[in-house]
Amino acid sequence: MDVVLMLFGFVLLVIGGEYLVRASVGLSFKLNLSKMVIGLTVVSFATSFPELLVSLNAALQGAPAIAINNVIGSNIANIGLVLGVTAICSTIEVDDSFYKFNWPALMIFSLMACYFLHNDNKLSSVEGGLLLLTLLVFIFLLIKRSKINAVSAATEMDAFAEVSYLKIFIWLVIGGVALFFGADWLVGGAVVVAKEFGVSEAVISVSLVALGTSVPELAASIIAIVKQEKALSLGNLIGSNIFNIGSVLGLTSLVESIPVLDPQILSRDVLWMLVFAVILLPLILITKRHKLQLKEGLFLALLYAFFMLLVFK
Repeated sequence: MDVVLMLFGFVLLVIGGEYLVRASVGLSFKLNLSKMVIGLTVVSFATSFPELLVSLNAALQGAPAIAINNVIGSNIANIGLVLGVTAICSTIEVDDSFYKFNWPALMIFSLMACYFLHNDNKLSSVEGGLLLLTLLVFIFLLIKRSKINAVSAATEMDAFAEVSYLKIFIWLVIGGVALFFGADWLVGGAVVVAKEFGVSEAVISVSLVALGTSVPELAASIIAIVKQEKALSLGNLIGSNIFNIGSVLGLTSLVESIPVLDPQILSRDVLWMLVFAVILLPLILITKRHKLQLKEGLFLALLYAFFMLLVFK
């Protein structure tokens, strides 16, 4: 029964990803914002809902390792697995905003989370408030930059320019609901199956739980690639990692301070989250093509596989 629940969850997550991409492209036309910005805000926040729900429930139920490692593991999976698989499927173009704004923002949030957790072995409400405040500043600067640097370009997605606000809202609702229940069923089934094998709470959260809550990003990114919305795919992944730290950890620690009770979180998991964030820049620059292609995708996927081996060894 748990396996069937997981399969139903995956189907719902794919459906949710499809409707989120539709709504995001429609919003990019209505609000006169670039698709990269929509991917970094609307889609990223929606696909971060599973992480938010899992972390909030875990913190309130006295499971701090799941509350923290859910976000850490999801950020690792977003870059290693999701971006890796997406780059294997199709070439991802990287524009100047990645170097000047998106990647530096990702590093700021990753370093803030790392410092807060190492500083006093917990994530307090004050630190959560700082993460949320920084996220608001990030969104403000992102939208401001987008309006200044907006460039109109005709694409095969121009049909979405005529979509009404009502239809966009309906798509967002369908996508959000599908992601909510899909992630819940997938994660619930995965946790039950994993516990039957006696796996620890920290290992479950950084692997299966994080993998389950990253499926929306994987679905949304692959669908974006199929729809030839490659900027949206990269923006969604970077934005999702930023939202995971800023909103998920921020809101969760505001509701309930999150102590670090498992030493592996600080000695291994947080450091690997930083490794995956840092490695994006040299991986793109070293080829001098400003693209992520098959070789880079394979490298990220293999690095993720190596991390998973370390977790379960």
